[in-house]
Amino acid sequence: MQKQTQKEDRPDQKRHFSTLLLQWNKRKNKRQMPWKGEKDPYKIWLSEIILQQTRVDQGLAYYHQFIETFPTVHQLAKASDSKVFKLWEGLGYYTRCRNLIATAQYISSDLEGKFPDTYEKIIGLKGIGPYTAAAISSFAFNLPHAVVDGNVFRVLSRIFGIDKPIDSTEGKKYFIQLANEILDKGQPGIYNQAIMDFGAIVCKPVAPLCTECVFNKTCLAFLHNKINELPVKGKRISIRKRWFYYLELMYESKIAIQKRTGKDIWNQLYEFPMIETANEETVNKILELAKKKGLLREKSYEVIAASSVFKQQLTHQLIVGQFIKIKLRKRPDNCNGVIWRTGRELKKFSFPKCINQYFDHKATLF
Repeated sequence: MQKQTQKEDRPDQKRHFSTLLLQWNKRKNKRQMPWKGEKDPYKIWLSEIILQQTRVDQGLAYYHQFIETFPTVHQLAKASDSKVFKLWEGLGYYTRCRNLIATAQYISSDLEGKFPDTYEKIIGLKGIGPYTAAAISSFAFNLPHAVVDGNVFRVLSRIFGIDKPIDSTEGKKYFIQLANEILDKGQPGIYNQAIMDFGAIVCKPVAPLCTECVFNKTCLAFLHNKINELPVKGKRISIRKRWFYYLELMYESKIAIQKRTGKDIWNQLYEFPMIETANEETVNKILELAKKKGLLREKSYEVIAASSVFKQQLTHQLIVGQFIKIKLRKRPDNCNGVIWRTGRELKKFSFPKCINQYFDHKATLF
Protein backbone atom coordinates (compact mmCIF):
# COMPACT_ATOMS: atom_id res chain seq x y z
CA MET A 1 0.00 0.00 0.00
CA GLN A 2 1.32 3.42 -0.90
CA LYS A 3 1.23 6.23 1.60
CA GLN A 4 -1.33 8.94 0.98
CA THR A 5 0.81 12.04 1.22
CA GLN A 6 -0.56 14.55 -1.27
CA LYS A 7 -3.75 16.54 -1.17
CA GLU A 8 -4.43 15.42 -4.75
CA ASP A 9 -4.42 11.72 -3.83
CA ARG A 10 -7.86 10.13 -4.41
CA PRO A 11 -9.75 13.45 -4.69
CA ASP A 12 -13.05 11.70 -5.50
CA GLN A 13 -12.82 9.61 -2.36
CA LYS A 14 -12.23 12.70 -0.24
CA ARG A 15 -14.98 14.64 -1.95
CA HIS A 16 -17.60 11.95 -1.36
CA PHE A 17 -16.49 10.94 2.13
CA SER A 18 -18.72 13.32 4.09
CA THR A 19 -21.70 12.61 1.81
CA LEU A 20 -21.53 8.85 2.43
CA LEU A 21 -20.86 9.35 6.12
CA LEU A 22 -23.84 11.64 6.62
CA GLN A 23 -26.08 9.31 4.62
CA TRP A 24 -25.06 6.46 6.91
CA ASN A 25 -25.64 8.68 9.94
CA LYS A 26 -29.16 9.59 8.85
CA ARG A 27 -30.27 6.13 7.77
CA LYS A 28 -28.46 3.68 10.02
CA ASN A 29 -26.88 5.36 13.04
CA LYS A 30 -28.97 4.37 16.06
CA ARG A 31 -26.32 5.03 18.71
CA GLN A 32 -27.91 6.85 21.66
CA MET A 33 -26.04 8.98 24.21
CA PRO A 34 -27.46 11.66 26.52
CA TRP A 35 -25.23 14.43 25.19
CA LYS A 36 -25.94 13.83 21.48
CA GLY A 37 -27.61 16.92 20.08
CA GLU A 38 -26.82 18.86 23.25
CA LYS A 39 -26.17 22.59 22.72
CA ASP A 40 -25.33 23.63 26.28
CA PRO A 41 -21.52 24.08 26.23
CA TYR A 42 -21.31 23.35 29.98
CA LYS A 43 -22.86 19.89 29.56
CA ILE A 44 -20.83 19.19 26.42
CA TRP A 45 -17.65 20.21 28.25
CA LEU A 46 -18.49 17.92 31.19
CA SER A 47 -19.14 14.97 28.90
CA GLU A 48 -15.92 15.51 26.96
CA ILE A 49 -13.73 15.83 30.06
CA ILE A 50 -15.31 12.72 31.61
CA LEU A 51 -14.79 10.74 28.38
CA GLN A 52 -11.10 11.61 28.08
CA GLN A 53 -9.30 8.29 28.64
CA THR A 54 -12.64 6.72 29.65
CA ARG A 55 -14.99 4.30 27.87
CA VAL A 56 -18.46 5.64 27.13
CA ASP A 57 -20.18 2.86 29.08
CA GLN A 58 -18.12 3.74 32.15
CA GLY A 59 -18.52 7.50 31.77
CA LEU A 60 -22.32 7.55 31.39
CA ALA A 61 -23.12 7.15 35.08
CA TYR A 62 -20.55 9.79 36.04
CA TYR A 63 -22.00 12.24 33.52
CA HIS A 64 -25.50 11.84 34.97
CA GLN A 65 -24.20 12.20 38.54
CA PHE A 66 -22.32 15.40 37.73
CA ILE A 67 -25.28 16.96 35.91
CA GLU A 68 -27.64 16.07 38.75
CA THR A 69 -25.26 17.29 41.46
CA PHE A 70 -23.99 20.38 39.63
CA PRO A 71 -26.64 21.52 37.09
CA THR A 72 -24.71 24.71 36.34
CA VAL A 73 -21.09 25.77 36.16
CA HIS A 74 -21.66 28.09 39.14
CA GLN A 75 -22.68 25.16 41.35
CA LEU A 76 -19.65 23.15 40.27
CA ALA A 77 -17.38 26.13 40.92
CA LYS A 78 -18.75 26.64 44.44
CA ALA A 79 -18.44 22.99 45.48
CA SER A 80 -15.62 21.88 47.76
CA ASP A 81 -12.73 20.07 46.10
CA SER A 82 -13.36 17.04 48.30
CA LYS A 83 -16.98 16.76 47.09
CA VAL A 84 -15.96 16.95 43.43
CA PHE A 85 -13.15 14.43 43.91
CA LYS A 86 -15.51 12.05 45.68
CA LEU A 87 -17.94 12.24 42.77
CA TRP A 88 -15.03 11.66 40.34
CA GLU A 89 -13.73 8.70 42.36
CA GLY A 90 -13.06 5.65 40.17
CA LEU A 91 -12.64 7.52 36.88
CA GLY A 92 -8.88 7.81 37.26
CA TYR A 93 -6.60 10.35 35.57
CA TYR A 94 -7.31 12.76 38.41
CA THR A 95 -5.54 15.65 36.71
CA ARG A 96 -8.76 15.91 34.70
CA CYS A 97 -10.69 16.49 37.90
CA ARG A 98 -8.31 19.18 39.13
CA ASN A 99 -8.52 20.93 35.76
CA LEU A 100 -12.31 20.60 35.81
CA ILE A 101 -12.48 22.41 39.15
CA ALA A 102 -10.06 25.16 38.07
CA THR A 103 -11.87 25.78 34.77
CA ALA A 104 -15.30 25.85 36.40
CA GLN A 105 -14.08 28.42 38.91
CA TYR A 106 -12.56 30.53 36.13
CA ILE A 107 -15.72 30.48 33.99
CA SER A 108 -17.92 31.18 37.01
CA SER A 109 -15.92 34.09 38.41
CA ASP A 110 -13.91 35.62 35.57
CA LEU A 111 -16.43 35.00 32.76
CA GLU A 112 -19.56 35.37 34.92
CA GLY A 113 -20.68 31.87 33.98
CA LYS A 114 -20.59 32.40 30.21
CA PHE A 115 -18.74 29.64 28.39
CA PRO A 116 -16.28 30.89 25.69
CA ASP A 117 -17.81 30.67 22.21
CA THR A 118 -14.75 30.51 19.93
CA TYR A 119 -12.27 27.69 19.33
CA GLU A 120 -9.34 29.93 20.26
CA LYS A 121 -10.85 30.89 23.62
CA ILE A 122 -12.04 27.38 24.40
CA ILE A 123 -8.63 25.79 23.78
CA GLY A 124 -7.15 28.34 26.19
CA LEU A 125 -9.07 26.82 29.09
CA LYS A 126 -7.21 24.55 31.49
CA GLY A 127 -7.43 20.87 30.62
CA ILE A 128 -8.71 21.44 27.07
CA GLY A 129 -6.71 20.36 24.03
CA PRO A 130 -7.41 20.46 20.28
CA TYR A 131 -9.85 17.52 20.30
CA THR A 132 -11.99 18.79 23.18
CA ALA A 133 -11.95 22.35 21.84
CA ALA A 134 -13.10 21.10 18.43
CA ALA A 135 -15.86 19.02 20.00
CA ILE A 136 -17.23 21.86 22.13
CA SER A 137 -16.96 24.51 19.41
CA SER A 138 -18.65 22.31 16.79
CA PHE A 139 -21.35 20.76 18.99
CA ALA A 140 -22.29 23.89 20.93
CA PHE A 141 -21.57 26.65 18.43
CA ASN A 142 -21.54 24.83 15.05
CA LEU A 143 -18.02 26.05 14.30
CA PRO A 144 -16.07 24.23 11.53
CA HIS A 145 -13.40 22.38 13.51
CA ALA A 146 -12.87 18.64 13.03
CA VAL A 147 -12.53 16.32 16.00
CA VAL A 148 -9.68 13.83 15.81
CA ASP A 149 -9.82 11.08 18.43
CA GLY A 150 -9.02 7.37 18.38
CA ASN A 151 -12.15 6.56 16.38
CA VAL A 152 -11.35 9.20 13.77
CA PHE A 153 -7.70 8.11 13.47
CA ARG A 154 -8.88 4.56 12.82
CA VAL A 155 -11.57 5.46 10.28
CA LEU A 156 -9.35 7.79 8.25
CA SER A 157 -6.27 5.58 8.33
CA ARG A 158 -8.23 2.58 7.04
CA ILE A 159 -10.42 4.26 4.44
CA PHE A 160 -7.62 6.38 2.98
CA GLY A 161 -4.88 3.77 3.52
CA ILE A 162 -2.67 5.99 5.66
CA ASP A 163 0.21 4.23 7.36
CA LYS A 164 1.69 7.24 9.11
CA PRO A 165 2.01 6.51 12.87
CA ILE A 166 -0.91 8.15 14.67
CA ASP A 167 1.26 8.75 17.76
CA SER A 168 3.95 10.67 15.84
CA THR A 169 4.06 14.45 15.45
CA GLU A 170 4.02 14.13 11.66
CA GLY A 171 1.14 11.65 11.77
CA LYS A 172 -1.04 13.72 14.08
CA LYS A 173 -0.48 16.83 11.96
CA TYR A 174 -1.37 14.95 8.79
CA PHE A 175 -4.57 13.42 10.21
CA ILE A 176 -5.73 16.75 11.62
CA GLN A 177 -5.17 18.41 8.24
CA LEU A 178 -7.07 15.64 6.43
CA ALA A 179 -9.91 15.66 8.99
CA ASN A 180 -10.45 19.39 8.53
CA GLU A 181 -10.19 19.08 4.75
CA ILE A 182 -13.05 16.56 4.50
CA LEU A 183 -15.16 18.07 7.29
CA ASP A 184 -18.68 19.10 6.28
CA LYS A 185 -18.40 22.81 7.03
CA GLY A 186 -22.15 23.35 6.86
CA GLN A 187 -22.99 20.94 9.70
CA PRO A 188 -19.74 20.25 11.57
CA GLY A 189 -21.43 19.17 14.80
CA ILE A 190 -23.50 16.46 13.13
CA TYR A 191 -20.53 15.38 11.01
CA ASN A 192 -18.15 15.14 13.99
CA GLN A 193 -20.59 13.05 16.00
CA ALA A 194 -21.23 10.85 12.97
CA ILE A 195 -17.58 10.00 12.32
CA MET A 196 -16.99 9.17 15.99
CA ASP A 197 -20.11 6.98 16.07
CA PHE A 198 -19.02 5.30 12.83
CA GLY A 199 -15.67 4.41 14.37
CA ALA A 200 -17.35 3.09 17.50
CA ILE A 201 -19.98 0.85 15.93
CA VAL A 202 -18.83 0.04 12.36
CA CYS A 203 -15.09 0.64 11.92
CA LYS A 204 -14.32 -0.95 15.28
CA PRO A 205 -10.79 -1.76 16.49
CA VAL A 206 -11.54 -5.48 16.43
CA ALA A 207 -13.96 -7.26 14.09
CA PRO A 208 -15.11 -4.18 12.14
CA LEU A 209 -18.32 -4.56 10.12
CA CYS A 210 -16.62 -4.26 6.74
CA THR A 211 -19.29 -6.12 4.75
CA GLU A 212 -21.92 -3.63 5.99
CA CYS A 213 -19.69 -0.56 5.62
CA VAL A 214 -20.78 2.17 3.20
CA PHE A 215 -17.11 2.67 2.27
CA ASN A 216 -16.24 -0.94 1.43
CA LYS A 217 -16.01 -0.22 -2.30
CA THR A 218 -13.34 2.46 -1.77
CA CYS A 219 -11.74 1.67 1.62
CA LEU A 220 -8.07 0.97 0.84
CA ALA A 221 -7.50 -1.11 3.98
CA PHE A 222 -10.45 -3.37 3.08
CA LEU A 223 -9.53 -3.64 -0.58
CA HIS A 224 -5.90 -4.49 0.22
CA ASN A 225 -6.61 -6.71 3.26
CA LYS A 226 -4.88 -4.28 5.64
CA ILE A 227 -7.69 -3.80 8.18
CA ASN A 228 -5.74 -5.34 11.06
CA GLU A 229 -2.61 -3.36 10.23
CA LEU A 230 -4.16 0.09 10.49
CA PRO A 231 -3.93 2.46 12.19
CA VAL A 232 -0.18 2.32 12.79
CA LYS A 233 1.38 3.14 16.15
CA GLY A 234 5.10 3.81 16.23
CA LYS A 235 5.87 4.02 19.92
CA ARG A 236 6.01 1.26 22.47
CA ILE A 237 4.76 2.16 25.92
CA SER A 238 7.24 1.35 28.67
CA ILE A 239 5.44 0.11 31.79
CA ARG A 240 6.96 0.88 35.18
CA LYS A 241 6.08 -1.57 37.96
CA ARG A 242 5.72 -0.17 41.50
CA TRP A 243 5.03 -2.00 44.75
CA PHE A 244 2.84 -0.18 47.29
CA TYR A 245 2.59 -1.71 50.75
CA TYR A 246 -0.25 -0.12 52.68
CA LEU A 247 -0.32 -0.18 56.47
CA GLU A 248 -3.91 -0.26 57.70
CA LEU A 249 -3.08 1.08 61.16
CA MET A 250 -5.92 0.78 63.71
CA TYR A 251 -5.83 2.55 67.05
CA GLU A 252 -8.80 2.76 69.42
CA SER A 253 -11.40 1.97 66.71
CA LYS A 254 -9.92 4.50 64.26
CA ILE A 255 -7.85 4.05 61.13
CA ALA A 256 -4.95 6.17 59.89
CA ILE A 257 -5.17 7.78 56.44
CA GLN A 258 -3.25 10.55 54.72
CA LYS A 259 -3.61 12.70 51.60
CA ARG A 260 -1.28 12.16 48.67
CA THR A 261 0.53 15.32 47.64
CA GLY A 262 3.25 16.30 45.19
CA LYS A 263 3.45 15.55 41.48
CA ASP A 264 3.04 11.79 41.68
CA ILE A 265 -0.08 9.82 40.72
CA TRP A 266 -3.33 10.21 42.65
CA ASN A 267 -2.54 13.69 43.91
CA GLN A 268 -5.17 14.90 46.43
CA LEU A 269 -6.56 11.38 46.96
CA TYR A 270 -6.28 9.56 50.30
CA GLU A 271 -4.51 6.36 51.23
CA PHE A 272 -3.22 4.42 54.22
CA PRO A 273 0.36 5.13 55.31
CA MET A 274 2.38 3.45 52.59
CA ILE A 275 5.85 2.09 51.93
CA GLU A 276 6.92 1.83 48.31
CA THR A 277 9.56 -0.63 47.16
CA ALA A 278 11.16 -1.39 43.81
CA ASN A 279 10.55 -5.13 44.17
CA GLU A 280 8.26 -7.53 45.96
CA GLU A 281 9.07 -7.81 49.67
CA THR A 282 7.97 -9.98 52.60
CA VAL A 283 5.63 -8.67 55.28
CA ASN A 284 8.45 -8.87 57.85
CA LYS A 285 10.68 -6.71 55.65
CA ILE A 286 7.91 -4.12 55.31
CA LEU A 287 7.40 -4.08 59.08
CA GLU A 288 11.10 -3.39 59.59
CA LEU A 289 10.99 -0.54 57.09
CA ALA A 290 7.90 0.83 58.84
CA LYS A 291 9.77 0.90 62.16
CA LYS A 292 12.65 2.81 60.58
CA LYS A 293 10.18 5.38 59.25
CA GLY A 294 8.58 5.76 62.68
CA LEU A 295 5.26 4.28 61.57
CA LEU A 296 5.51 1.44 64.11
CA ARG A 297 6.90 1.18 67.61
CA GLU A 298 8.76 -1.91 68.74
CA LYS A 299 6.47 -4.37 70.62
CA SER A 300 3.50 -2.01 70.46
CA TYR A 301 1.54 -3.55 67.60
CA GLU A 302 -0.06 -6.76 66.40
CA VAL A 303 -0.33 -7.86 62.77
CA ILE A 304 -3.91 -8.98 62.18
CA ALA A 305 -3.75 -9.96 58.51
CA ALA A 306 -2.01 -9.44 55.19
CA SER A 307 -4.17 -9.19 52.09
CA SER A 308 -3.80 -10.77 48.70
CA VAL A 309 -2.27 -8.61 45.98
CA PHE A 310 -4.37 -5.89 44.30
CA LYS A 311 -3.30 -4.51 40.93
CA GLN A 312 -4.14 -1.29 39.11
CA GLN A 313 -2.96 -0.73 35.55
CA LEU A 314 -2.26 2.87 34.61
CA THR A 315 -1.10 4.11 31.20
CA HIS A 316 2.61 3.90 31.98
CA GLN A 317 2.60 2.18 35.36
CA LEU A 318 1.46 -1.03 37.00
CA ILE A 319 0.67 -0.57 40.67
CA VAL A 320 0.88 -3.72 42.79
CA GLY A 321 -0.60 -3.17 46.21
CA GLN A 322 -0.76 -5.24 49.37
CA PHE A 323 -2.50 -4.29 52.62
CA ILE A 324 -1.19 -5.17 56.06
CA LYS A 325 -3.78 -4.79 58.80
CA ILE A 326 -2.15 -3.79 62.09
CA LYS A 327 -3.63 -3.14 65.55
CA LEU A 328 -1.68 -0.55 67.56
CA ARG A 329 -1.31 -0.29 71.32
CA LYS A 330 0.36 3.11 70.95
CA ARG A 331 0.21 5.74 68.26
CA PRO A 332 3.26 5.82 65.96
CA ASP A 333 5.94 8.49 66.34
CA ASN A 334 5.64 9.67 62.74
CA CYS A 335 2.11 11.05 62.42
CA ASN A 336 2.83 13.98 60.10
CA GLY A 337 -0.10 14.39 57.74
CA VAL A 338 -1.97 11.44 59.24
CA ILE A 339 -5.59 11.75 60.31
CA TRP A 340 -7.55 9.14 62.24
CA ARG A 341 -11.09 8.20 61.19
CA THR A 342 -13.58 5.42 61.86
CA GLY A 343 -14.36 2.88 59.16
CA ARG A 344 -17.69 4.55 58.42
CA GLU A 345 -16.07 7.96 58.10
CA LEU A 346 -13.74 6.66 55.40
CA LYS A 347 -16.70 6.63 53.00
CA LYS A 348 -16.46 10.44 52.80
CA PHE A 349 -12.92 10.38 51.39
CA SER A 350 -11.69 9.74 47.84
CA PHE A 351 -9.31 6.81 47.38
CA PRO A 352 -7.48 5.27 44.39
CA LYS A 353 -9.12 2.35 42.65
CA CYS A 354 -6.87 -0.31 44.19
CA ILE A 355 -7.79 0.81 47.73
CA ASN A 356 -11.49 0.81 46.86
CA GLN A 357 -11.02 -2.71 45.53
CA TYR A 358 -9.61 -3.63 48.92
CA PHE A 359 -12.58 -2.00 50.66
CA ASP A 360 -14.99 -3.95 48.47
CA HIS A 361 -13.14 -7.15 49.27
CA LYS A 362 -13.24 -6.33 52.99
CA ALA A 363 -16.85 -5.14 53.07
CA THR A 364 -17.08 -5.81 56.80
CA LEU A 365 -14.79 -2.81 57.35
CA PHE A 366 -17.89 -0.58 57.22
